[in-house]
Amino acid sequence: MRDEEKDHSGRPGLPRRALGALSGALAGFTALAVAELVAAAVRPRSGPIVVVGGASIDATPAPLKDWAIRHFGTDDKLVLQLGILAALAVLALALGVSAVRFRRAGAAGVLLFGAVGATAALNRPDSVGLTDALPSVVGAVAGALLLYGLTGRLTAPARSTAPQPGSVSEEAAGGPRASEAWDRRGFVLAATSAAAASTVAGAIGRSLNGSSGRDAVTSREKVVLPRPGSPARPVPKRAGPRVEGISPFVTPNREFYRVDTALVVPKVDASGWRMRIHGKGVRRPATYSFDDLLRRELIERDITLTCVSNEVGGPYVGNARWIGVRLADLLAECGVKPPSRGGSADQLVARSVDGMTIGSPVEDLMDGRDALLALGMNGEPLPFEHGFPVRMVVPGLYGFVSACKWIEDIELTPFDSYRRTDPHDPGRRRRMALRRRDRRLTARAMTAGLRPAPNHPPVTPRPQQSAAPFNRRR
Repeated sequence: MRDEEKDHSGRPGLPRRALGALSGALAGFTALAVAELVAAAVRPRSGPIVVVGGASIDATPAPLKDWAIRHFGTDDKLVLQLGILAALAVLALALGVSAVRFRRAGAAGVLLFGAVGATAALNRPDSVGLTDALPSVVGAVAGALLLYGLTGRLTAPARSTAPQPGSVSEEAAGGPRASEAWDRRGFVLAATSAAAASTVAGAIGRSLNGSSGRDAVTSREKVVLPRPGSPARPVPKRAGPRVEGISPFVTPNREFYRVDTALVVPKVDASGWRMRIHGKGVRRPATYSFDDLLRRELIERDITLTCVSNEVGGPYVGNARWIGVRLADLLAECGVKPPSRGGSADQLVARSVDGMTIGSPVEDLMDGRDALLALGMNGEPLPFEHGFPVRMVVPGLYGFVSACKWIEDIELTPFDSYRRTDPHDPGRRRRMALRRRDRRLTARAMTAGLRPAPNHPPVTPRPQQSAAPFNRRR
């Protein structure tokens, strides 16, 4: 080994450590690229970045989430993903450097991160089983094998031909001894081939993941919203004064704020969408399709939504013209009664296709306000970012206790006895149990004073009204 490639302690010098770091970076890139390809075959939302990012969001304290929303806005998810990639890059470089001396330990480190991704995938609320762990596992195995092979090239002696008669050997001429040389050509060929193959695999996986939602896009394009049986009143001409700094009365879809936990926006095919209503106090459980809702009488209402993290003058508030089905009518058909009329359930738990759950007070959903299962927004089917095919919209409640997007399940339950019993979501049971009391008190307090008087039509609260009295999430 040349002097500059070996320090006084006999450890690999700077050039070889740098190549070890490069090996680690290539191994990490390969692991993510292969995982992306496998996720395209299994389920797009089972990729390691998505599942680890989702687990990170779940474990993040509420004050930190609020801080991220205030400072990064709708880019908070991008910042999170970039942060995860940056952390993985640093760890991959460190594993590569250590693998120059400890090949097996370096490869085991890559497998360990694969195990972390697999565990996160299996504990996601929307996990469908063991197959969700495959992207992380297969990707980690590919990365570990590559790191083990590349660092082996850094320690393997280079192939040399027998010296010709009369020639001077490289060692005699002052070059490196055979025991200290390493396979430069083999390393370059292996690293170049791995980088090219990983790039192709990642590109194919990304393309396949992008095309997986084409059926959903097609189903949305085919939706024709019928004329509502109860249309909204025309917007007064003076409702939108042209004053600098004041937003329009109706917020355009592309400008409507988005706050949720989905790192990948779910794209649900409306033709296969189903929603079930069941639980305590539901005498006649029912399952509805998208066409079932379209055939019902639809109503159209102007409803303001705001995020509980929104500050006065903040961007996380918007008013839209929603069209949908009265949720209270569906609940009544299923035999549900509010607690004030003897109902046994006081909480409605709405579950999204990505496993997100939101609890809403049954009393407020059935008190006469126009709580909707919305199908349309500002004259068109819901955008995917805002919940297509169906979402909840409830006047007078903050989004985090009412506005479930991509809804697929409604369960009626008492506040005090609700437990997350989903076998695919054991990781959040303790957290939900600890916060159940706080959420119950928060939801009840926020709706106090917002219930309409008897025989009086519900009034959609103004943004400044819906911003009180709480200014943080639990």
